[in-house]
Amino acid sequence: MESGSKTEENVGYSSITAKKAQLQSMLSALLDDPILFDVPKKPTLADVDTLINLELGSAMKISVTKVDNTSFDVAVLNSATVKDLKLAIRKKINEIEQAKMGHRHISWRHVWANFCLAHHNEKLIDDNSMLTEYGIHNNSKVHFFPCVVSRASHKHSKRKKHRFFHGLSKRS
Repeated sequence: MESGSKTEENVGYSSITAKKAQLQSMLSALLDDPILFDVPKKPTLADVDTLINLELGSAMKISVTKVDNTSFDVAVLNSATVKDLKLAIRKKINEIEQAKMGHRHISWRHVWANFCLAHHNEKLIDDNSMLTEYGIHNNSKVHFFPCVVSRASHKHSKRKKHRFFHGLSKRS
């Protein structure tokens, strides 16, 4: 009786593996279709949802120009904020770099500390502002702009030195 259930498990396992392999081959064939060129190679549900919203008109495509004058497109919802745009840019650049060079770490803290996004020479400084407040709409262009944030506007104060041995000499 036990051997019969193991055989059923093996058959069930192999059929699941076969179904996954078939799904992967269908998905890769679908993604190779020229009509779906803007779908990432490993799409998430959020990626597909944003692309559907783009087709329905409730999302916008924004062209981003890097400092080296290369550009790429990202899609964000019409209700997106500057922070949402930065996250979409981060994801797209990481995806591009991964395809070109394999694993590569980019310090986004360094990027955003030295550059900001600009649209028609207006800097997109406030992360919580809506993109529409800056006049950004479908097919708009934004670019990276050198921008040094002053120390006064940093949210975190300077780290205080820990004085572990302070006071030990007084006790002895």
